[in-house]
This record gives sequence, C-alpha cells and structure tokens, in this order.
Amino acid sequence: MTVLAVETSCDETAVAILRGRDDHSGHELLASEVASQVAAHEKFGGIVPEIASRNHLIYAPRLLDRATSAAKIDLSEVDAFAATSGPGLASSLMIGASIAKGLAIGFGKPYLAINHLEGHLLSPFFRGADGGEPIKPNLSLIVSGGHTMSVLVGDLADYQLIGRTVDDAAGEAFDKVAKMLGLGYPGGPEIEKRTRGGDPNRFDLPRSMPDSENFSFSGLKTAVRYLLPKIGVIPSRRDGEGPRTRSFDPLGPPYERSLAFAQNDKLLSDLCASFQQAIIDVLVAKTIAAAEKYHVDLVTVSGGVSCNQELRRQLHQGCSRKGFEFKSAEPWLCTDNAAMIAFAAILRLQAGFQSKIIEEIDPNLALV
Repeated sequence: MTVLAVETSCDETAVAILRGRDDHSGHELLASEVASQVAAHEKFGGIVPEIASRNHLIYAPRLLDRATSAAKIDLSEVDAFAATSGPGLASSLMIGASIAKGLAIGFGKPYLAINHLEGHLLSPFFRGADGGEPIKPNLSLIVSGGHTMSVLVGDLADYQLIGRTVDDAAGEAFDKVAKMLGLGYPGGPEIEKRTRGGDPNRFDLPRSMPDSENFSFSGLKTAVRYLLPKIGVIPSRRDGEGPRTRSFDPLGPPYERSLAFAQNDKLLSDLCASFQQAIIDVLVAKTIAAAEKYHVDLVTVSGGVSCNQELRRQLHQGCSRKGFEFKSAEPWLCTDNAAMIAFAAILRLQAGFQSKIIEEIDPNLALV
C-alpha cells in the first residue's frame, strides 16, 4: 500500500510518498520533499498568508516531480492520496487539498483528509522500515508555533483533549519575544541558540495557571516586555530595528542608542535562558501531572517547539523520575512535513477510514 501526501497548512510546502506493509510491520519512506519559506517571511517577522499560498502554487508541482522521481514510482502506482485539511491558513490548505483531490479523482484512488495535529500526535510512533510500532495509550504533548495542547491517546482516532493554550501557543511566545529582542524568525531556534551559557534563574518570570490543565503564555510574553526597561532596554519604535537602551544622564535629558544587546551578550543569554526555562517548566510540569492523573505509562512529544533540546532533555528526565516511558518524534518530523501526514493517512487507510472527495478544508479543524 503506497500513499502520497501533500502538506500545505502554513508556510511549508511538502510532499511525501510512504509505502506500508500489509502486515503493519513497518513503513518505507520512499520520498520526503520540503520547500521552506522561512526566507520569504523572515523580513516580516511572521507568516504572510498571501505570500505563503503563492509559493505553494510554485513549489508543489516541483516537489511532486521530485518526490515521484526519488521514489521511482509513477503516480498511477499510488494507492491513495492524502492532504492536510486543517487546521491552518485557509488559502494554503486549499492548495494542497485541491492537488490531492485532483490526483485521487484523476487516478480513481481513495482520498484522505488528514488533521495536521493528528500528524504531529502520531509522529513519535513513526520508525520507518526497521519495524512497525503500534499506537499505544499515551499522554501526548503537541507544542508548536500555533498549538500547545495535551491529549490523552487511547488508540488511532481515540483522542481526548486534556488541556490547551487559552491564548498564545508556546511557539508564538518564542516568536514574539524574539522579535522584541531584535532576534530573527522563527524565534524558537534563535532564542535557544542564545541560551548557551545563560543563567535560567537570573530573571524571575511567571509560570501561569499552575493549577489548571490548560496553558497560557501571553502573560509570560508581557512580563518580558515590561522587564526590558528595568534592565535598560526598550523596544525600538521604528520597524526593522532591534531593542534600544535608554541611559539617564543626571546632567541632561535621556538618550537612546541602538544596542540589540551587542554590548552585553551575558544579559541576552540570561534573559533568553530565563524565558525558555519558564516555558519548559510549565510544559514539563503540566505534562507529567496529566500523565499521573490519567494513569498512562507513556508520554510523547511532537511539534516544532519539541525540537528544543532542553525541553526534550527535561521532559525525558521528568518522565524517568516518575517511571514513564518517553518518546519524541525525530527532529525532522517535528516541523511541518508531509511524511507525518502520509503516516497518519496510511494508518487510517489500513484501519478502514476514507474521506469523501467533497470534504472541505477547515482552518479551525479540531483534533477532537
């Protein structure tokens, strides 16, 4: 059984071809192609939907050709076609779904509309041709630029939402704070790089909603914003500039000069480390607490923010202390890709699921 999947939920264009064995003993990834748009959106400090959808139109046909060439397969040999149907940007989702539907109609094959979040949730179980791994009951943490949630997983398509962010997702907080600090986009990797050598205890930043299963990171972001003037840095009022310092001369008026922490790398490292640790503390504490409450033996983590090595390390340590098994998606599967969509599609196809060709995209599609 061979599935071709297209992922265009946001700003990454991706195509993957996955072959599954009939005895469910493994999956052979024949091709996985991803075209990044980071450079196109970096100067705007975030995703511009119109630019994203236009680039999907350009990249998707090229990636289809590259994927089928790499897999040495003709489209007529594909058994089913799949695409992300939500959540995501409507203009982006429509392109991938239209391509997959057109191929399914043209070749008379099944179509599967896949939830992007399910792709992330199942990705820790993807182990390729080395052997199949059944979906076991687990407490799953999905943490990305647009989503932060904990999900109780019983089996494929058996999900219960435990907690979710009530405002900013963790990745969104990383992006916004990075922008305040004059760092690049996306913010997560930029902040993580600058935590090296930093003191995560130097600045006392809030850990919101400690008694709730839900998450909140907007207050943390605001705390950083109000901390900056106290440590001598204020955000620039002009676009394209990094933070600025304000020094007060007792003999004259205050003055501003561009700094972007260039003259104090330790200050920046300590602030980034303190901010990152505040997020990690919340994610780890709530995930471990939920795993204990719902009596699971396995904790999984996925999504773009789970590429953060310190988050992985501390979550793994927390699980070990409590006797939980821990699984994380491979880093290349954490960011948006079509391999995870193909994996979810082939599991659903093997379980007897199939979508109607008229099924619409849903930018706000819920996992449960």
